[in-house]
Amino acid sequence: MRIVQRPAVVLAVSYLVGAVPFSNLVARRVRGQDLRAVGTGTVSGTSLYHVAGFGPLALGGTLDVVKGAVGPLLAGPERPVLAAVAGALAVSGHNWSVYLGGRGGRGISPAMGALLVEEPQGAALLAAGLAVGRVAHQTALASLVADATLVPLLARSGGRARALAGTLLVAVLVGKRLTGNGPAPSREAYLYRLLYDRDTRQLPSR
Repeated sequence: MRIVQRPAVVLAVSYLVGAVPFSNLVARRVRGQDLRAVGTGTVSGTSLYHVAGFGPLALGGTLDVVKGAVGPLLAGPERPVLAAVAGALAVSGHNWSVYLGGRGGRGISPAMGALLVEEPQGAALLAAGLAVGRVAHQTALASLVADATLVPLLARSGGRARALAGTLLVAVLVGKRLTGNGPAPSREAYLYRLLYDRDTRQLPSR
């Protein structure tokens, strides 16, 4: 058990567990589809929903939340800085999975899992951003607002260690938005990626 609690092991486990592409595994199992070959190629809950519906989304989303909590749980409340880094690595694994050749999702679900352990108010904020965004049909923009609010919220409720956790998570989430699945076709596209999580302002035609 002591080996599992060593910082290097905690961080390695956080990334490797975070990198498990549950949404893709569920999509393959239920529909025989590789999410990397569908739509935008993003291995995410949204893609899973479009391919397989709500039930598989609920399963894949729950597993993605749980895997984000593993590292912070191993770190424990007495090592908040380690827990913060572990949570960020879990999200990094989800976003740039070693099992998918560097492809992955957007990281919101594992970020919520990490925050459920570290600071539940932060998880509630991200969930609220998703909910408001879906109702307003502006999920990416609402999630960005939630991301921007996360660090000051955690700093106020949990101090420096929680602010660090929020800062690292937001850095990974925003980093994935900007990098997407490859280089943007123009400078303007990077702004659209930041705001709308896609390369154009308009939704692509189906």
